[in-house]
Amino acid sequence: MSAVTALAKGPTDIEGLLGAEADSLLSYVCKGIPKEGLHLPGPDFVDRVVALSDRSPSVMRSLQQIFDQGRLARTGYLSILPVDQGIEHSAGASFAKNPAMFDPENIVKLALEGGCNAVASTLGVLGACARKYAHKIPFLLKFNHNEFLTYPNKYDQIFFASVKQAKDMGAVAVGATIYFGSAESSRQIVEVSKAFEIAHEMGMATVLWCYLRNSAFKKDKDYHLAADLTGQANHLGVTLEADIIKQKLPENNGGFTILNTKDNPYGKTDKRVYTELTTDHPIDLTRYQVANCYMGRAGLINSGGASGEHDFADAVRTAVINKRAGGTGLISGRKAFQRPMAEGVKLLNAIQDVYLDKRVTVA
Repeated sequence: MSAVTALAKGPTDIEGLLGAEADSLLSYVCKGIPKEGLHLPGPDFVDRVVALSDRSPSVMRSLQQIFDQGRLARTGYLSILPVDQGIEHSAGASFAKNPAMFDPENIVKLALEGGCNAVASTLGVLGACARKYAHKIPFLLKFNHNEFLTYPNKYDQIFFASVKQAKDMGAVAVGATIYFGSAESSRQIVEVSKAFEIAHEMGMATVLWCYLRNSAFKKDKDYHLAADLTGQANHLGVTLEADIIKQKLPENNGGFTILNTKDNPYGKTDKRVYTELTTDHPIDLTRYQVANCYMGRAGLINSGGASGEHDFADAVRTAVINKRAGGTGLISGRKAFQRPMAEGVKLLNAIQDVYLDKRVTVA
């Protein structure tokens, strides 16, 4: 019996959801950056990897709290529910499909019932129900956002909360976004670096949304999703001592080479990134993202993306790619909260089943 056939008998039909890509995704072996060089997730990740760093015992405890929660407890993998879209995309655009999510308590309930390791949201959402839930599931407070009401719309991450407010409500981690490649990125880097330093001093873990944003990155393809550019964003993120990196799944490569022209020189790269370290296989492209997270010393969690017609298949596919690349998990929001509670729980559980299935191995 093949490994692919065996997977079909688990709690979630992983092979069935992967469809025609099943054999390619489940059997692929990375050769450019072998798994033997990675610091892989595992039950002892905090002791084996984080304990070697300058993180304090308080930060280690906060990270361990996250790793010890939910269905993936003590596996070294993470399933996080993020709901900051009420600001980032507007509340109407985010919650009209499922109006119950206008109530912050239902967001936290979904994370709890869905077996997540943590719930990531805004000061207002988490603060509204902190006394009831902060001791029941780890809170990850995202302190900066891009608001979508200024006319014309602009794209800039600004502070909505302080690190102290996160600590006071019982959060064990803080999160932030930096729009790398944007005109505002230098200011954001300085702001977030200072905030992460304070968070670590207060004993909290740090999570960085390492997103690219620049209209020039859209050419023949959307190079916001290029492995080389997102990989470099990850490398900048771990330089700021982010404990966990959130990144979009790569869909292409060669952003540096496309953007670097005679008239407009841009960045630096090496041809071996494209000829030796990566191929066009999605697991190879994601492995390059992991490599830029200090070879896995900081966990890579990929985002679940927008909700669509094939949410379950898309979520499982992303989880398989992330896990097999050496990543640490998924942070999936809209696919889960834009549907009734029971269906949202089922989707989150499908993602978690990938990480619980020992037959889905690191490539």
